[in-house]
Amino acid sequence: MASQAVAQVFADRDGLSSATVRNVMAALGDAGLLDQPHTSAGRVPTAAAFRSYVEQITRLNSSSGVVAAGRPPATVDLSEERRDQIEESYSGVASTNEYLERTSHVLALISSGLGVALASSAAGQVLEHIHFSRLSTGRVLAVLVTQAGAVQDRVLSVDHQMTVLELETAARYLNENFRGWPIERIRAEVSRRIEVEREAYRQLLTAVDELCRKGALTGNDAEPTIFVEGIANLISAGQDRERLRQMLLALEAKQRLVELLNAYVDGRQQEVRVVVGLDEASPAMQDLVLIGAPAKLGGASLGTVAVIAPTRIQYQEMIQAVRYIAKLSERILDVPDA
Repeated sequence: MASQAVAQVFADRDGLSSATVRNVMAALGDAGLLDQPHTSAGRVPTAAAFRSYVEQITRLNSSSGVVAAGRPPATVDLSEERRDQIEESYSGVASTNEYLERTSHVLALISSGLGVALASSAAGQVLEHIHFSRLSTGRVLAVLVTQAGAVQDRVLSVDHQMTVLELETAARYLNENFRGWPIERIRAEVSRRIEVEREAYRQLLTAVDELCRKGALTGNDAEPTIFVEGIANLISAGQDRERLRQMLLALEAKQRLVELLNAYVDGRQQEVRVVVGLDEASPAMQDLVLIGAPAKLGGASLGTVAVIAPTRIQYQEMIQAVRYIAKLSERILDVPDA
């Protein structure tokens, strides 16, 4: 923005002249807080300027639970209208995957940026119950419930036909022997028991082993599940075409997004994390900001929800929106006792 335009905004209110504004803007430029992309262009804030801004709103309230440059930013409650919009968007959501998929859509919508939701791995997930249903020849539905209340279902392709009795027996064996076990330990223990108890339980353990090998207990760690929406929001006519192309390539690589979220958002933290300037992940992402938080259920991690948007985002509203949506998982995915 040119100094004259800034002066017009503040002249009536604060009595600032164009000369004063020019001097201030020159000082900000010398400090690395303003940049002039082109000779004929006005000044725009740099990533350092946005970091400074986030640090300033951080100091207003140290109890809001937001991590940005080591300090938590100010609490600015979401408007009732925005909360209602978010609540209505989750109507009908009943499973973890539905929650995460809907989250990517909602965050893209309200931020005009990229909405991202990453499912957590099976690490730390604890078995509560598993059920198998025969769908057709060679196809079995496995429904896995964790002690955190997350429900995961997947269709397994098995090598030999399993009877309903075999499936019920396999589920009963897993539920009676491994309820309360971390999921990633169960597969290894089943394999160990096969060697020890092969003769006594050969038929039962063979069925259990095949169901496990085919993915019944993979949780979400076989391949990261990530939902992304809003790429089109980041396309603007004012950006350099080659830079835009590189940015979109970086964002469309889902593995890169998985690495980005895992690097910046810790599932064990309670706070929203704000990272201004993502050039460490990719030079083309230097003008983007990430606002992310872990979503949990019963103390266990469901995954990460985040907004990736241009640095001119409405920080306080988006921080609160990400926090609100991350905490919403506890309410909408609450599983009543059987």
